[in-house]
Amino acid sequence: MATLAEVRAAKAVHTAALMDRPNVVGVGIGRRIVGNVQTDQLCLSVLVADKIAVEGLAAEALVPSQLGDVPTDVVQVGVLRAHQDPTGRFRPAPGGVSIGHYQISAGTLGCIVRDRTTGTRLILSNNHVLANSNDAVIGDPILQPGGADGGSVANDHIANLERFCTIDFGTTGGSDCGIASAYAGFGNALASLLGSRHRVSVLQTNPQAVNLVDAAVARPLNDNDVLDEILNIGQITGTTEGALGMAVRKMGRTTGYTTDVITTIEATVSVSYGLGKVATFENQFIAGPMSAGGDSGSLIVATNSQEAVGLLFAGSTQTTIFNPIQAVLDCLNVEI
Repeated sequence: MATLAEVRAAKAVHTAALMDRPNVVGVGIGRRIVGNVQTDQLCLSVLVADKIAVEGLAAEALVPSQLGDVPTDVVQVGVLRAHQDPTGRFRPAPGGVSIGHYQISAGTLGCIVRDRTTGTRLILSNNHVLANSNDAVIGDPILQPGGADGGSVANDHIANLERFCTIDFGTTGGSDCGIASAYAGFGNALASLLGSRHRVSVLQTNPQAVNLVDAAVARPLNDNDVLDEILNIGQITGTTEGALGMAVRKMGRTTGYTTDVITTIEATVSVSYGLGKVATFENQFIAGPMSAGGDSGSLIVATNSQEAVGLLFAGSTQTTIFNPIQAVLDCLNVEI
């Protein structure tokens, strides 16, 4: 087993050559990880943007498994960037920064997707971020940064709402139920006699209403104003199915870059949208506390790859909830 002095000596000799290899972004001293478990064996940790299978690498890009008597360990860390305030104004704008419909506070720009039919680049986030929880009109202005972060239509109009997946809150306006209408009529007549200005309206409820996603897309005014990457994560290469125990990460407007693991799959949850509006969602993923208000719309990405797992839309101080990414893409007819 190599000693600390031996690893230090190997680092001094080999760092320059290792840093010259494509994909290598750092070299340090660490403990070797085997099967996702850290061992006691000291090694030279070679930090790479993406961990690529050996058969997919050119000879000059390979990192030797041993440098003299010192073992190496290739560790994926992503593209390293100076941290930037995700609540600021970005042009071009990457995923992970503040955005929102002009009538809401602010959420997070998830990533850039492509329309399956036209190939048009579109901004992906939540319905409640880009479409004001169903209350928006197609073509409405989208701001980056969002209103809560100083964005205005005059100065920060980056896109227009393109389309959204409607959230079913289980209620619709009006009802042909005679009993309910009679009750409302009686209540309103009584309120009038008592001098109250409040009135009762009849709503049709559907307690069986369920949803799969909270998602929407917006079309940039200028294609050059958005980036095909996420701040502190990089470009997404595809999608993967979430699984129990999977390590995941996200970049969000409020809590920045955070990581956790999926603790629950196929969950049915009731989510409050304020003002008495509650929606039920099925087949959701739940992870630990890796988000806060304003992180809605963040893309959930696998920790060990550049593949999308889900779209964050809700949570609490103990949990983070996200839609399966394939359900999001299918509902909006887009691709990563």
